[in-house]
Amino acid sequence: MTRKDQLAALLAIGRVVPVITIHRLVDAVPLARALVEGGIRLLEITLRTEAGLAGAQAIIREVPGAVVGIGTVLTPDDLKRAIDIGAQFALSPGATPALLDAAAGASIPFLPGIATASELMEAMARGFDTAKFFPATSAGGIPGLKALAGPFPQARFCPTGGVTEDNAAEWLVQPNVVAVGGSWLTPAAEIAAGQWDVIRDRAQRTQANLGAPA
Repeated sequence: MTRKDQLAALLAIGRVVPVITIHRLVDAVPLARALVEGGIRLLEITLRTEAGLAGAQAIIREVPGAVVGIGTVLTPDDLKRAIDIGAQFALSPGATPALLDAAAGASIPFLPGIATASELMEAMARGFDTAKFFPATSAGGIPGLKALAGPFPQARFCPTGGVTEDNAAEWLVQPNVVAVGGSWLTPAAEIAAGQWDVIRDRAQRTQANLGAPA
């Protein structure tokens, strides 16, 4: 199976990808379990904190229903660390030539972050026709996404950055959108308080409202 096919199979699991920042390692597994119980299985664990990579590793080891990707991948070394722990995909907020080159030769699917036509062209030149549109709202929002559809009809996107529970459906109806990413599913205050039932219930509601496959 090609990486393109692998990515398509992953995105078929669900159209909403929670962007998760883990501050305490102890929160990683119960948080992931709450999301999976709510029907959200495709998880982006960011490298924004020291606990991020270890948290992702714990989820991979202890939450079999979770499909774990590593986000905030900034360098080829970040990508290697994601692969080494067994992540099933990786994402970046942007993409340097060095990172794109490393990802083009990597063993897992990669969603490069793009905000402009030129950045998308750089990604597509290396075989990436599905990208993370980030930061989605400030990069032009839905009008910006529609504008990219003209010259790049084959490109598909996962908008992230400003996508919320209230507007996710507006993004998902766009023909060039395959999924959306957002942090609304995992508010920091609820994680800190261990409100796993609240997070689970929100995941269930999101799944029902957006019609994502379970």
